[in-house]
Amino acid sequence: MNKDKFFFFGFGQTAKYFVNNLEKSKKKFSLSATNTKKTTLKTFGKKKFLSFKFKDKFYDKKLIKNLSEADYVLISIPPQKKRDLVLKSFGKFLKNSKFKKLIYLSATSVYGNHNGKWVNENSKLKGNTKFGLGRKIVEKSWIKFRDLHKLDINILRVSGIYSKESNVLKKISKKNIYVKEKKYFSRIRIEDLAQIIKKMFYARQSFLILNASDDKPATNIEVANFAAKLLKIKNLKPMPISNFKNKMIKEFYKDSKKVSNKKMKNKLLIKLKYPTYKEGLRNIFNNS
Repeated sequence: MNKDKFFFFGFGQTAKYFVNNLEKSKKKFSLSATNTKKTTLKTFGKKKFLSFKFKDKFYDKKLIKNLSEADYVLISIPPQKKRDLVLKSFGKFLKNSKFKKLIYLSATSVYGNHNGKWVNENSKLKGNTKFGLGRKIVEKSWIKFRDLHKLDINILRVSGIYSKESNVLKKISKKNIYVKEKKYFSRIRIEDLAQIIKKMFYARQSFLILNASDDKPATNIEVANFAAKLLKIKNLKPMPISNFKNKMIKEFYKDSKKVSNKKMKNKLLIKLKYPTYKEGLRNIFNNS
């Protein structure tokens, strides 16, 4: 049986959980990846793999061979100055490569602020925050590149990721505060995101643009109160956004929307392991 060859631009939490998912499914595969420091042989789980240096416009030329032989390419590197580093440096190689499917991990910030209303893949992209504008511009670049070269390039718009390593339980237990203003957000547990990525790679459909979200968008206040209840915290304090010094938090809370996952579930035939934040957070709490 031939091994599927994966190439990862960026090998962070999402890529690692995805590789774990592949290993559990007993698929035969090999992988290569990039990092920002130096080319090195790494080990993750049971896999040894080459991780090539790629930072800004500088990269190890040896990665071109691995990229050209890849069956599947996952891009999780965020935009830099409203440009995609991968497309900028490797577009000329990708247009002539033999990959079966490429997935660009975008974000639901492309939708921008819809004042708590539902959005889906056909909704207007109103993103104009530091997060949303860059993603929106980069998505258009990938779609243009896809249409020009007739390549199976797919876009996954990812909602707020939470995991055992990073979640609202940890944040609230440290600070006992939450954002006072009521905003709607959608979320996805990292294990479900890994499952969605795998299904998308092996889907028969091409040129997909899908949302990766769970079944229950909720306000920051609902989620904070649920986390506080699990932790038995009774003195949770609301804090106005204006009081936060972190500029990224202020940018994040400019948007409010409920992200539909109907198309994703219909196209990929997925049953989420953690369909709402309640199952996801309760599982983390019970296993911490």
